[in-house]
Formats: sequence, C-alpha cells, structure tokens
Amino acid sequence: MKIATTAILALSLNLTIQAVHAQDTAALMADTRKTALPVLPKVVQAMQAAVQEQGPVAAISVCKEKAPQLLQEMRRQTGWAIHRVSLKARNATTGTPDAWEARQLADFNIQVANGAKVQQLEVGEIIVASDGQRQFRYMKALPVVEVCQTCHGPADSLSPELKAALAKDYPHDQATGYTTGEIRGALSVTRPLSVK
Repeated sequence: MKIATTAILALSLNLTIQAVHAQDTAALMADTRKTALPVLPKVVQAMQAAVQEQGPVAAISVCKEKAPQLLQEMRRQTGWAIHRVSLKARNATTGTPDAWEARQLADFNIQVANGAKVQQLEVGEIIVASDGQRQFRYMKALPVVEVCQTCHGPADSLSPELKAALAKDYPHDQATGYTTGEIRGALSVTRPLSVK
C-alpha cells in the first residue's frame, strides 16, 4: 500500500510540475511575441522603402546595418539575445544557427513540407544551458516574401550589379535560391531566467 501511495504521489507531483512548466512556457511565449516580434515589420518596411527608392543594392545596407541596429536596440531594452539565423546564412558570423536553432529550423522545414504555413511557425522552450542557467529559447520562422526575392531569389535572377555588391559584402553568401513562401530563417531569442 505504501508503494502504491508513494507512486501516486510521485505521479501527481510530476503532473503538477509539468502543468506549471507548460503555463510558464505559454506566458514566456506570449511575452516574447509581444516584445520581440514588432521589430520584424520594421525591417520589412525599411527593406521595401530601400528597394523602391534606391534599388535592390540599397537593400543590402538595410540587411547589413539597419536590421542589426533594430535588433541591438531591442537587446539593450530587454537584456535578451536576439538575432536572425538561417540554414543558408548570408553572413556566417552572425547568421549561423547554434545546435538548438538548427534543430528548430529543420523542424520548421519539415512542418512546411507537411503543409504548415510559415507565418504560423514558432517554438518556445525552457532549457538549462551548458553553464547550468535556465533560459527561455524562442524562434519565429521568417518567410520569404516578394521583396526578399530581390536579393534571395534564384542566383540567375539577380542583376550583375547586385551580385557584385553581395559578393563584396558577403563573400561566403549562401542565401540565394529561395522562392516566395519558403523559410528564409528565423528570429531567435534567448532570455535568461531567474532560478526558481
């Protein structure tokens, strides 16, 4: 009888911990969405304006300078690590995913292959980092939209001027060959969590 009671108590405690963990994750997801996602339309708007006003080559500076500035400002405001990653990075120094991010991007691609909409793909998870600190990791898939095709479409569709500018700024560029609706990459957020 004692063993059965102990087993029931252990199971009950485990289920309670899982429920609290799920509530924590849901609250963190909602807060992260509300705080981090508003930066994305700002990047797209800046990109569209640059392409319309000055042509595709001008859009390179938006990706290279303006987007990182917007993300840096968000990092200063929140204390979170926020960056864009891709399995086909344009800038390998800043855009190469870590192991967790690469797994999520691969999973996003599987979901899209099975009919999921890129715009709806996101994931959040509480993890324990290698240093023992709890973190909330979040990723939101970034779809290829029409304006992205200008610089990220099939290589043979890029103008010679644009190819030359990309080669100058990104000699190891892998970020071409996309079509509208594919996953370009993701916005990745890492939030440190206090010890509970």
